[in-house]
Formats: sequence, structure tokens, C-alpha cells
Amino acid sequence: MNPKVDDRVPVLIVGGSLVGLSASLFLGRLGVRHLLVEKHADTSHHPRGRGNNVRTMELYRGAGIEPAIREAASVLAPNHGILQAPSLTGAEQEWLFREIDPGGRLARFSPSSWCLCSQNDLEPVLLRAARELGGDVRFSTELVSFEQDAGGVTSVLRSRETGEERVVRSEYLIAADGPRSPVRESLGIGRTGKGELFHNVSITFRAKRLAEVVGDRHFIACYLTNPEADGALLPVDNRTEWVFHAPWHPEHGEPLEAFTDERCERHIRTAVGLPELDVEVTGKAPWHAAERVAERYGAGRVFLAGDSAHEMSPTGAFGSNTGIQDAHNLAWKLAAVLCGWAGPGLLETYGQERRPVARVTSERASARSAEHSHPGYAVVPGVGRQAGVLAVALGYRYPRGAVLGTDPCGAVVPEKFESAGEPGSRAPHQWLLRAGVRLSTLDLYEQAMVLLTGPGGMAWQQGARRAADRLAVPLDGYRIGDGAEDDLAPEPGADFAALHGIGPDGALLVRPDGFVAWRSPGPSSVGGQWPPASTTSTSATSRSISSAGRATRIAQK
Repeated sequence: MNPKVDDRVPVLIVGGSLVGLSASLFLGRLGVRHLLVEKHADTSHHPRGRGNNVRTMELYRGAGIEPAIREAASVLAPNHGILQAPSLTGAEQEWLFREIDPGGRLARFSPSSWCLCSQNDLEPVLLRAARELGGDVRFSTELVSFEQDAGGVTSVLRSRETGEERVVRSEYLIAADGPRSPVRESLGIGRTGKGELFHNVSITFRAKRLAEVVGDRHFIACYLTNPEADGALLPVDNRTEWVFHAPWHPEHGEPLEAFTDERCERHIRTAVGLPELDVEVTGKAPWHAAERVAERYGAGRVFLAGDSAHEMSPTGAFGSNTGIQDAHNLAWKLAAVLCGWAGPGLLETYGQERRPVARVTSERASARSAEHSHPGYAVVPGVGRQAGVLAVALGYRYPRGAVLGTDPCGAVVPEKFESAGEPGSRAPHQWLLRAGVRLSTLDLYEQAMVLLTGPGGMAWQQGARRAADRLAVPLDGYRIGDGAEDDLAPEPGADFAALHGIGPDGALLVRPDGFVAWRSPGPSSVGGQWPPASTTSTSATSRSISSAGRATRIAQK
């Protein structure tokens, strides 16, 4: 039976939380028409998922909305660090870490920085930007069923307000429908990992006097360790609005209904250490911390992203950031295939690249919860030495996938963060000047493949242009140097070639997502030989870029 199709769209996104809205934003930036459906009536009203790491903020910078996010997050701009204490009124206080970026070291590596923006503040910014780019976002709309065939996906959608059902035909479907993903279950995709770790009830409340008690300790979160009432306290506006995460133990038969307003108020007062604190509970929501990663990131024309693909402990905010970065990785690949400059084989690299990142990151999130003694988490995972947070957030790599010249057995997350332009890694940040205007190298990546060379890279640029024209691949090329004929100039004292691991006559090919696809330190590395004649140089460049195209499956038709 072939149902009547009501709508046709290249991509259908199921789920309109942070990951789904980010996918809409990124696809819109690339000119891909799509439809997003979300079963809830509006964006989130609960202040959660607040930590946006530097890589995520780089992606939002590239999408043009970083200033709007920082404006939405301005109330929490002074907040830094994680505090741990038996109460807020006692003398015993310990900062697990005081500053997110002590000494401003991060500015060497990125044009962006961490941002504390709660989900209820971030989602409206994403929604507005997605719609401005033409994204069709429909709330109170749920996916009833879907079937895929060789040519696309047929989905039945239902309005939760009217009950009306419509049939949508799409070429691809992105499932950003949460940890209990009906799409993943329908595909029969299992998950691996430790499973459930702990459970909390998130309590939103008002307390006018609490700001006086907190004083100038503007923390991201405070872990209160009173054995009679432990939990995590988080500011919402640093004045009267707060969140408290109270441990919940359903594994011991404790029902959610046991968390009455009276119990929650009493628990918060005891934990804070102020028996007379004015507490008004305004909302409660249970949440479950788990470590699970999907065995596959998709099947056929359907792809998983965000919590449908991986669950992580919330400590460190790795889960939402990993999901947003999933969406960014998948968006440029879908755009490349739909626009005709890549074959469908490129989409196979989505899971090859992102699943290992999720596996390692989820393990790190669990370990960090243990390190911080997160309330409700009593089991210390049996893990060894862990990489630093910056290495996880910014230094993850793709040993396999749409890259050439990597070590396929290399570490997904290195022991320490390095930014050296290696294939499979995020391309380094460096400030450049164009007609006197300052921009980051990261600002060059989004719409096309980008070839960067030093001032001696004219042969690379000529060969790359010929190869790109032949393969119908969008390519931007930039020579970076101090000469009048160079396209961009490094800031005084900066060595572009050294930072990117190439010589003055080397080249670096960067994907639209800002990851290095291929690199040649200099002309002698091309095919093991490099005759000096410029005509031969151009030919060698063409062969190398063509090889990179094949390796990244860009040239498949």
C-alpha cells in the first residue's frame, strides 16, 4: 500500500530539543530544506543542560549566533567553578575547580570560550535562528511510524492538538528523539555500556534569602554533602531562582511520589544549612544518569543523533555537547550528498567518526562523576588515568572516516590536548588579517572544502582548483603569508605553517566541519617524489587532492 504523500522534504528531523534544533540550524546554514517535528508544545522550560563547551561555541560562532547565546546567558556570566561543602553556612568549603579557564590559556587555542547557558534560554535562540533560515519547525507534532526504502523514508506524523495525520516523504531522517528513542527501538539498534548509574530529581525553587548566603561564591554548581540531605545546588539567576538535584533511589523501591513539596523544601533547607530558609518549590522533574552508546548510528537512510545515540552522566555537560557536535558532523555530510558533490558512501563515515567519540566521552563523563562524588553516585568506575577535560572537549579525533593519512589505531582522545593540524583532528585556530579585518582560521570553514597553503603553495592551489572543478567539489583556497599576493596574513609574529604542521610550500585540506581531511607537510611528500618543475607540481597537487577526495568518499557518484 502506498499512502498519499502530503509533504516532501529532503530531511525530516524528529525531536526539537538542543540537538534537533542545532541540526535544523546547521542544515539551514547549508541551504538544505528540512522539517523538524517535536511532540512537546514548546521549547524546554526547565533550566538544565547549561554547560556549552568551547567546541560547541565554535560551532555556534560559525553559525552566526554566538553573540545571541551569550546575551541570553548573561545572567550567569559571573559563575565559575564547582564548590563542594557539607553546607553553605559552615567553614568547610572546597573548590573542585575554581575557574573554567584559569589564566585565560584557552584564548591561544580558540576564538570562543565556554558558555553557561541553560537549555531553557538556549533553545529559543536556536529556534529563532533556525526559522530565520527557513527551517520548518512544528511543535505538538509526533512521529507515529516510518518506513524506508531504497529511495527515501515515508513517515506518518500526527498533530497532538488536532489528531490530524499527515504523510511526509523525505530522503533522510534524523532521530534526535531522546534516550528512549522510538526510532532507535524501531530500527532494532541495541546499546552497550554500564547502563544506569544514578537517579536524581531536579527541583526548581525560589528562595529570596539564598543569594545572601551564597554571597560572592558564584559557582556553576555546589555539591552539598550533608549525609542527611545531600544534593547539588545550581543558580538560575543568582538572585531568587535556583535548582536543586536531590538523589532518588528507585532501585530501592523509592517512588517518585515520595518527593512531595514539603519533603523537597525540608531537604533543601537541611542541605543548605539554613533551617529557616524561605523555599517555594516551583517544579520537579526526574532524570536518570546512564552510560550507553548505540551499537550503530543509523540504518539505511535513518540516523541517530544526541541522546538517541548515546547517554552520559551529566557531570561535565559532555552529553549535550557531544550531541550538538553529532548534528554538525551529520549536517555537512547530508548537504554534500543532497547537493550532489558527494555520494551516499560519505554518510557511512558519520557513525565511523562519531560513535568512538561518544564511547570514550561517555566513559570520561562517568569517571568525572566519580571524581566529583556526584550526589547519588556511590560507585567508583574501574578506570585508569583520564585525559583532561580540554582534550575531551576540543582534542577528540577521527582515526577512521572521511580522512586520509591518519593512524586508524590512534587514540580518539589524546592524553593531553594538542592542536597541530594532524589529519582527523580539528584544524588549529589562528588569528588572521584580511584587508585589516581580524578573523580566525576557524571562520573559513562551513560551506566548502578549504585548502590552506603557505606563501609557497601556488602549485597546490592551482592543482587543487583543477581537481575540484573536475570532481565538482566546492573548494575555497587561501594562501597565507605576508606578501602582497597572499590571500590572508597571519598576525605579526605568528607562524601559520608551523602551527598547521606544514612547511612554506605544504598544504592542508580542511572539511566544512573544520576537521583536517588531509595534509602534506611539503611538496616532497606527494607520492614520495616531487620534481621541481611547476607544471609537474600542479599535476601532483591534482593527484593528491583527487586521492583525498576518494579517501573521504567525496567524489563518489
